[in-house]
Amino acid sequence: MAEPEAPPAPQPKKSRRPLLIGLLLAVLLGAGGFYATWSGLLFGPGGTVAHAETEEAEIAFVPVEPLVISLGQGGAARHLRFTSQIEVGAAEVEEITHLLPRIVDVLNGYLRALDTKVLEDPTALVRMRAHLLRRIQIVTGEGKVRDLLITEFVLN
Repeated sequence: MAEPEAPPAPQPKKSRRPLLIGLLLAVLLGAGGFYATWSGLLFGPGGTVAHAETEEAEIAFVPVEPLVISLGQGGAARHLRFTSQIEVGAAEVEEITHLLPRIVDVLNGYLRALDTKVLEDPTALVRMRAHLLRRIQIVTGEGKVRDLLITEFVLN
């Protein structure tokens, strides 16, 4: 007769000690990194806050007259109402105000060339803003215009 096989020997459980040590070290290093950044040890004490306060005092906004642009042809004509402001340094307000007719011309030309389907895309505003800002910076010169803020964008 065949001899009965001995039951397999139970395998010892794997130790969870390395996992716990790794988890503890990760928490300690994360807390240490947070503290070093928060207290200013890593990136210097309050450098970004002081910079932001002085930057706010130096900016100004130049309003651009509202534009109404006709889109499409024939009976399917639609209109776009577009209002914006240009963010500039406080020293450049007079110069940018003097160049507003050129800026309006650039805005009109670009917006008139757009297709209605492009304007209906939800992400179109972000792309248009970048294109318009670049065109305005070309007209005014590099470093004078910081940003373009679109305050009204109505397509009917």
